[in-house]
Amino acid sequence: MKKSFASDNNSGVHPVIMEAIRQVNHGYVIGYGDDPFTETALAKCRKHFGPESETFFVFTGTAANVLGISAVTRPYHAVLCAESAHLHVHECGGVEKYAGCKVISVPSENGKIYVEQVEAHLAGRGDEHSIQLKVVAISQPTEYGAVYSIEEIKALSSYAHSHDLYLHMDGARLANAAVNLDKSLHQLTGDAGVDILSFGGTKNGMMCGEAVVFLNPWLAKDFKYIRKQGMQLGSKMRFIAAQFNAYLSGNLWYENARHANNMAQYLASRVKNLAGITIPHPVESNAIFPVLPGEAIPLIQKEFFFYIWNEMIHQVRWVTSFDIHKEDVDEFVRVIEKYI
Repeated sequence: MKKSFASDNNSGVHPVIMEAIRQVNHGYVIGYGDDPFTETALAKCRKHFGPESETFFVFTGTAANVLGISAVTRPYHAVLCAESAHLHVHECGGVEKYAGCKVISVPSENGKIYVEQVEAHLAGRGDEHSIQLKVVAISQPTEYGAVYSIEEIKALSSYAHSHDLYLHMDGARLANAAVNLDKSLHQLTGDAGVDILSFGGTKNGMMCGEAVVFLNPWLAKDFKYIRKQGMQLGSKMRFIAAQFNAYLSGNLWYENARHANNMAQYLASRVKNLAGITIPHPVESNAIFPVLPGEAIPLIQKEFFFYIWNEMIHQVRWVTSFDIHKEDVDEFVRVIEKYI
């Protein structure tokens, strides 16, 4: 199949990950995570996220977000997020259905939210007639590819904790943010005050499997029941664990994300000076959001599939993956040049 720049979900599986799955496909082990492969993978998660952290493997990013938030909310609670946040736009109401709580979205040009926006939604605290804000949810990087600085995360977590709120992070592409800031996974999460993390691997070379990571370990007390009720307890857990074992060994997670980020920078550098193209947002991860001449978009899409992000202004989204190479970018740019 021809490579595309539509999504890193469209990419293949890294050969190291595929080999790790093959290697554990021998013999029998106890199911549901009571096996040595899962034990090793969880130990590696503690190495990256702190010795007190608690990690639970699930199948999808949607499950990681929804179940992680379910662990700390009741139906009278609310979750605050950016209007572009995945859990608000693309979880099909999963938070509302399974957590039973309200999602409140706030405007954001780049997908980030700030303390002032949280403060504005604290009215009615303690009022039995009012929904009670409980979780501030951020995406790192955001749906616009913007990366929160550690200082920005700390400001949000400090304010949240001082008002009895939790900070949740959607880290579907956390590796790309870590590369951009040249920081460790723990520095971006536990050290910065994040309470609950959805840690993704599927978009960065894994076949399937995400993780719910509690940086605040006492929040994980009953999560094993929540995961089971949420239909996310894998019986053959070793095949998810094997992927995380490989992913978190030898800096594979970092190298894959660094390559994807570099390809995004390369693509941006090739098109930014083309007549008719503007790139309104800084390229800080592996996603680019250019504005193109409207008539050119369907013509380019016939040869390279990608999504329209904002139809009103002819803004599209291009995403690079670990298995996109310079020659792929060059071929894509030739098609863009032809129609621009």
